[in-house]
Amino acid sequence: MNQSWRSIVLLLVVALAVTSCLADGNPMVGEALADQSPAGFFMGWWHGFTVLFSFVGSLFTDTVGVYEVRNSGWPYNLGYVFGVMMFFSGGGAGATSKKKK
Repeated sequence: MNQSWRSIVLLLVVALAVTSCLADGNPMVGEALADQSPAGFFMGWWHGFTVLFSFVGSLFTDTVGVYEVRNSGWPYNLGYVFGVMMFFSGGGAGATSKKKK
């Protein structure tokens, strides 16, 4: 087998390995408990912003989750990603400041 075929096979194996780990669709999108509406953008933002604390809590109990499965779909996911980005990028400004001598 020549080099180009080996590269193609390697690329296909890597692509298969990466895509086999993708998350499945959420069957509970748009559903909610009887007395609530599905979690929307702002609840997603809050859940994303508090993801580190939720994760630590989920290590000790089964009643804490890091993601609300009963959500409104893409608005919740967008808020969740914004919240995670805001929480984990908070210290970036201090890394770029110049130190005084």
